[in-house]
Amino acid sequence: MENWQIGGFGLYVHWPFCEAKCPYCDFNSHVSRTVDHAAWRAALVVEIERWAERLPGRTLGSVFFGGGTPSLMEPATVEAVLDAARRVWGTSNALEVTLEANPTSVERDRFRAFAAAGVNRVSLGVQALDDAALRALGRTHDAAGALRALDTARATFERVSFDLIYARQHQDEVAWADELARALALGPDHLSLYQLTIEPGTMFHTRAAAGRLPGLPDEDRGATLYEMTQEICGAAGLPAYEVSNHAVPGRESRHNLTYWRAGDWVGIGPGAVGRFTKAGQRHEMRNVAAPAAWLAAATTGEGHAEVSAETRTEWAEEALMMGLRISEGVDIERLNRIGWAPDADRVRDVTDLGLCVVTDGRLRTTPRGRPLLNEAVRRLL
Repeated sequence: MENWQIGGFGLYVHWPFCEAKCPYCDFNSHVSRTVDHAAWRAALVVEIERWAERLPGRTLGSVFFGGGTPSLMEPATVEAVLDAARRVWGTSNALEVTLEANPTSVERDRFRAFAAAGVNRVSLGVQALDDAALRALGRTHDAAGALRALDTARATFERVSFDLIYARQHQDEVAWADELARALALGPDHLSLYQLTIEPGTMFHTRAAAGRLPGLPDEDRGATLYEMTQEICGAAGLPAYEVSNHAVPGRESRHNLTYWRAGDWVGIGPGAVGRFTKAGQRHEMRNVAAPAAWLAAATTGEGHAEVSAETRTEWAEEALMMGLRISEGVDIERLNRIGWAPDADRVRDVTDLGLCVVTDGRLRTTPRGRPLLNEAVRRLL
């Protein structure tokens, strides 16, 4: 059985354009006054066709439009991408097609067009249910607008997830518990809940370095907020199936599980990254990052900057690190087949410390070990 049949096979499409750059964002996103949608549509289709020639005979389980703000794409572009993907690869009967959206770009007719094109899941960037917090995060919508967008999404798509950021400036346990309770009262079946991180190269990083980002929680408060999040969501029927993702059982993101299960996926669009396995060899692909440069290169079918082979140890270590993020853990026998057997003494070390358990041939992090994932991985490797 090939790796994509074990871990899944997906397509990631990166749309790099946004209405505004958020100060905490370190993604490959850009603000542009004009976008040649026809040129981008053609280039994305060419890239899909080229990768299908390289990776024929596969069954596509998921497509994810990320960004940037993919809801700014023309529905015709989404339709062209999905038509091309269906034409060159077989697709699962349960094909999941996710599109990320910002509340300011949500329109009922536009969402209906996305649904007609084949999108069946939306991930909405709400980020906060508090207007002051949204302003501090540099968001261009307010809480009322986010709730209206959520209603529109639910009226159009069966599966809708939304994101919230916590451990924000001046946010204490009482405030977060209240906000999370209000989010859960909306009846979501999937939530992505991320702690605010200050990433190099972002506006927030510059402000923090200059002492102009006060009120961020220290490590202990961040840990407390994380533990609260697990308890509150678990009690509401949305346990964490991954470090930052919670879902009603059966409503997990199939595309993201492909990443965490160390499956195969093709990444197209500027800066997109992919992994694929062919003839027993694992490869990493990285695309040209600058939008204009990618568009010029992709038009001729060469949008990737490089494709490099991974060693079997690198592949196994990736499978271990990603697999420990999810509640199902990682299959030890699969690591052995890849070519790397976890050292028994190291496994004993993390189990004795209560960071991991071994059950049914799988290595899993414990609830205590999940927020200490980096430490568990360091000890295992």
